[in-house]
Amino acid sequence: MKAPGFWRHRGLLAQLLRPFSVITRLVTARRMRRPGFAPGIKVICVGNAGVGGAGKTIVALDLLARLPGAFALTRGYGGTLAGPVLVNRSIHTAAQVGDEALLLAQAAPTVVSRDRAAGARLALAEEASAIVMDDGLQNPTLRKDLALLVIDGGYGFGNGLLLPAGPLREPVAEAAARCHAAVLIGDDETGALAALPPGLPVLRATLEPDCAESLARRRVIAFAGIGRPDKFFRSVLALGAEIVSRHAFPDHHVYAPGDINALRAEALDKAAALVTTEKDFVKLPAMLRGACVVVRARLRWDDPDALDALLQ
Repeated sequence: MKAPGFWRHRGLLAQLLRPFSVITRLVTARRMRRPGFAPGIKVICVGNAGVGGAGKTIVALDLLARLPGAFALTRGYGGTLAGPVLVNRSIHTAAQVGDEALLLAQAAPTVVSRDRAAGARLALAEEASAIVMDDGLQNPTLRKDLALLVIDGGYGFGNGLLLPAGPLREPVAEAAARCHAAVLIGDDETGALAALPPGLPVLRATLEPDCAESLARRRVIAFAGIGRPDKFFRSVLALGAEIVSRHAFPDHHVYAPGDINALRAEALDKAAALVTTEKDFVKLPAMLRGACVVVRARLRWDDPDALDALLQ
């Protein structure tokens, strides 16, 4: 789904839905009282307080690069396999394990499991040295040794209300109380840091676009099926490209043949290159991959030593 526009503001619709947020808070609080499994290796959770693309997967990829022998663990959102299953990129598709799992599997061995404790047991059996969870802050079935609260500086916590009135799965204070640090990606444009408890360390980072091909002065058609597509479009512009058309699909969008044919036809008609995200690229058919330029997002930490000290 696409995040509703009213999740950014406390307008009439948000206020009408606010009573239902009590249900969300009670359900989450009840779930979080369950005991968790301790696998005997370090578990690092990269989560957030709400739904949508805060940048969790990008942070998880960065951590995996810093932790040799670590496995990624993800629910496999959008995939049909409940797991636990060790992702094999030559066999599994995004329809089976989800796009994020395929992306994580490029960096490290990745386990998909809706039951996080069962996924941890599989990672342990495969001799993982540590586990990096992509999402799962509101999942208590696995004990966390380190939990990071990821915040998109441009979106913050939306209107600060719980589902369905806003984007939050639980109050910010309750999510932050279980975290060892927050990760702010980009400038704090919404004042999100003010909602964090005093004393919680904040690690700051910036997204930097990375592309193997030069996009300077090239005409491109940019498309993305991620939580915050505008961030991707800004990255493409930052690389010097001229965006002649842009398409924002819902997060985790499954590209149908009609989508693919329309994109190819538009690229031919406008004499432009197709540009997409790494997350979208992994779920495209081979016929379209060869015609696409991939713009990757990388993190630049303001203080990488602080991150390393936290991990150690």
